Amino acid sequence: MRPPSVDAIARSLADTGLPHPLLVEMAREAIAAGDHASARERANRLTRTLYQPVINATGVLLHTNLGRAPFAWSQDARYGNLELDLTTGQRGSRSDHAAAIMARACGAEAALIVNNCAAAVMLALAALAHGRGVAVSRGELVEIGGGFRVPEVLEESGAHLVEVGTTNRTRRSDFEKAVADTDQDVALVLKVHQSNYAIVGFTESVEVDQLTGLGLPVLADIGSGLLDVTCPWLPGGPPPWLAGEPAAKQTLEAGADLIMFSGDKLLGGPQAGIIAGNAELVAACARHPLARALRPGALILGALQGLALSYLDRQGDAVPFWRMASLTQEQLRERATALAVGRPLDTAAVPGGGTLPLATIPSAGIALSGDHTEALRAHEPPIVARISENTTYLDMRTIDPADDPLVAAAVRTLEARG
Repeated sequence: MRPPSVDAIARSLADTGLPHPLLVEMAREAIAAGDHASARERANRLTRTLYQPVINATGVLLHTNLGRAPFAWSQDARYGNLELDLTTGQRGSRSDHAAAIMARACGAEAALIVNNCAAAVMLALAALAHGRGVAVSRGELVEIGGGFRVPEVLEESGAHLVEVGTTNRTRRSDFEKAVADTDQDVALVLKVHQSNYAIVGFTESVEVDQLTGLGLPVLADIGSGLLDVTCPWLPGGPPPWLAGEPAAKQTLEAGADLIMFSGDKLLGGPQAGIIAGNAELVAACARHPLARALRPGALILGALQGLALSYLDRQGDAVPFWRMASLTQEQLRERATALAVGRPLDTAAVPGGGTLPLATIPSAGIALSGDHTEALRAHEPPIVARISENTTYLDMRTIDPADDPLVAAAVRTLEARG
């Protein structure tokens, strides 16, 4: 008996939603392997490799593998005034709208938006310290996810590293000595937030307000993108787990000339890097040739403008991250119980995304005996859960309430299978 034709197999897979040319490819691979029945599984595997929405049940609010902060943005398929001044009709700058509003939101004279925080740091160093020294505490020569290392970023920017102090103790006098050393030719001082680890015990560090007065620009990579320690967009003020996290507004008030931070962490927006502060220094960054290579497109700028306007309007509920982070544990307990599946229990969520490494957030969820993570990922939509000691945990803190019925249905299916 002759096997089905490639076209017939491909047409039988139309319900997978993949374009016909890809289905033809899957059919040919199956026939070549001598198992034409495997074409559907091959198509399903390909579908799983595509970028798609998932339900985050891990309890990690800023899950790097899941895109950090959840954020939605849409706009009509129309042209926009990306680089057009609507008042004069002349060419404008893509920093005239989103970046200007973001500057107001964090209390800066000006701002510039690039692809991510690593790009923001590299651009600032390239524009302000190329060929010269940058003084950094040895305790802040950090590496974060993806191999981002401060010394390597400094090298790529064309500046050279001037190490100051020791790993656990650095004083202002250490910076004074480095600045006074003419052989080092220090152009600026860089303070880097230890976002994904903590040094405890016999420690000493130099804060931004202590670095002012050295006669050099002070740049601060605050990383996470918290705008204001008072969180005026939250009716109840800042949650306890935010204690000690540096914020844009206060870092500038303390005397930083420029700050750099991420758009997709505590800011709660899309991936981006923001440089904000002194208008002349921001302009110098914008003039550098790297700025064009690192600039984002209209969709990111539109999303960040909408986000900044929400902050200025003190509408924390408009930011999905803060909606999730602000739910009370009792609210989460009620939702976990209402699922009517698994075993409801209290849990501890975490900020994630290299932010506040020692912080935990009281939460609630359900537990399932055994490892069901693979089956949950195979669900439609995929559900990403956490496994510990042969128990699967689904944390309500990071599950959108609209997805509760989907989670309940997925768990009921697992329970029905025994």
